[in-house]
Amino acid sequence: MSYDRWTSGPDHADELRAKVVDRLCADGTIVSPEIEAAMRKVPRHAFLPKISLQTVYDAYTAVVINVAEDGSTLSAVSSPHIHALMLEQAQVRPGMSVLEIGSGGLNAAYIAELAGPYGVVTTADIDEEVTDRTACLLAGYYPRIRVVTADAAEPIPFLDDQFDVIMVTAGAWDIPPAWISHLKPGGRLVVPLRMRGLVRCVSFRADGHLESESVRLCGLMPLRGSAAHREERLLVAPGVELCFDDELPADVRPLDRALETGGVEMLTGVTAGPRDVLETLHMHLAIALPGFCTMTVDPHVSVGIITPDNRGFSLAAVDGETFGYLTSRRAQEEGTVELAFHAFGPDAWDFAAVVVKHVREWADRWRDRLGPVIRVYPASTPDGQILGDRIIAKRHSRISLAWPTA
Repeated sequence: MSYDRWTSGPDHADELRAKVVDRLCADGTIVSPEIEAAMRKVPRHAFLPKISLQTVYDAYTAVVINVAEDGSTLSAVSSPHIHALMLEQAQVRPGMSVLEIGSGGLNAAYIAELAGPYGVVTTADIDEEVTDRTACLLAGYYPRIRVVTADAAEPIPFLDDQFDVIMVTAGAWDIPPAWISHLKPGGRLVVPLRMRGLVRCVSFRADGHLESESVRLCGLMPLRGSAAHREERLLVAPGVELCFDDELPADVRPLDRALETGGVEMLTGVTAGPRDVLETLHMHLAIALPGFCTMTVDPHVSVGIITPDNRGFSLAAVDGETFGYLTSRRAQEEGTVELAFHAFGPDAWDFAAVVVKHVREWADRWRDRLGPVIRVYPASTPDGQILGDRIIAKRHSRISLAWPTA
């Protein structure tokens, strides 16, 4: 196949693409020669024709394509880092059939290179404007790629195929039955899955139930349509909200008087770098704490005693009339912080002690692990048939989280 029209521009684009791939190989995101070759071959800028080359070829920057009237993002092309990460998890091989949910053209082109001339690639999106654009970008270069306009969280009547791999390129709160029905036995589902407010890109294998093979830190815009989901929010004070990805814990009571205690801060004695905290501490606390949630603080509101490291996103938890959030203090070793917990309410000291105990357990046992095992079962599955330390009830499924035993 010829790329003359795509590569007839300045050599600078080719140089930038080579540098991006070199960087992703160096940082360990790309490990497969096949994925390296595909990302060197397909010109990313051809799918983002009106965007500056510097933006297109930033290894860790997504490019927004469509924006709604309220300023929210409707569609975007993921960063090269996310593309490479998900392709590594998908393990597409020559001759495979692949369904991509969430179109844009570029990722479908990568998949087509990996699946080869005898592979079958289908890309679906809920937005007709997106699929029209995708079809135009792919026309003449990847004519075998089937472009479908549909809400892929629902059964697609004219798509009866079962696929070796399904890649979901937008954040999902649940696993719709339609995805499982389209997956071959032993097939692989790669999806950025939201669990207790945390998003991880998970590679699942289908074997009776879905079980994770790999779990990677990621962030993508959420799915729209029937798969869309809104979190529950609990107002603590003007400008301060606790965000629950699922339903509110049963024992949560009004927290409007919790701040009257003045709060306590308890140091953990645990030091960590930012990557440690993001990779596994978040997931450990999501498993360990029944009232786990996240906290947002309006940047334009002065809240006084609530001083999180990040106003837009802090790990938090509630216990009855008490709540608190994870914070940090600068440590002596450069690039690290000492973790602490700031709690408010009648049981602030006791609750802080519980959270500190879990942070120390993470440091002793789970800090260097790759992540928990994530399993997906039908929504009707009873607790006794589910393996895991924390069970999350969704609309279509029950998702369990557990640290591996070995």
